[in-house]
Amino acid sequence: MYDRILVPTDGSPEVERALEYAFELAHTHDATVRALYVVNVTGYSGLPMETALEGISDALHEEGRAAVERVADLAPADIAVETEVREGSPSHAIVAAADPSECDLIVMGTHGRGGIDRLLLGSVTECVVRRAAVPVLTVQVDPDAVDDSPERPHLAAE
Repeated sequence: MYDRILVPTDGSPEVERALEYAFELAHTHDATVRALYVVNVTGYSGLPMETALEGISDALHEEGRAAVERVADLAPADIAVETEVREGSPSHAIVAAADPSECDLIVMGTHGRGGIDRLLLGSVTECVVRRAAVPVLTVQVDPDAVDDSPERPHLAAE
């Protein structure tokens, strides 16, 4: 059913909860996991010096490489992981990377920006759910909002 599972990451530890689901599905379906980090440099385009923007962009790309490599490091040995760092709007880049010819499912956490940023910028997860041409599995990553009662099944990476 699933051959390639896209997992957007922002490098935060909370993403690991979504990874548990992605790895379990990848194991069950013998699928490849594609880890994607999106460098959103548009927020820095108003800086006065081009060299300052270049330095920020380099730092963000390095942060992205570390984030996708963390996904690869956490993957069980039997799961193939591809990594990619892209530039652009996070929701648009995720939707573009989730073209049906490239992946069958997106697994992503529900967290991200909160408060006024969410009101002004919108939720990346919400935008992806609304626009993606493939199914999207959202995983609640807020530990305070997760029901850890015994009735709830847990997926664990092997």
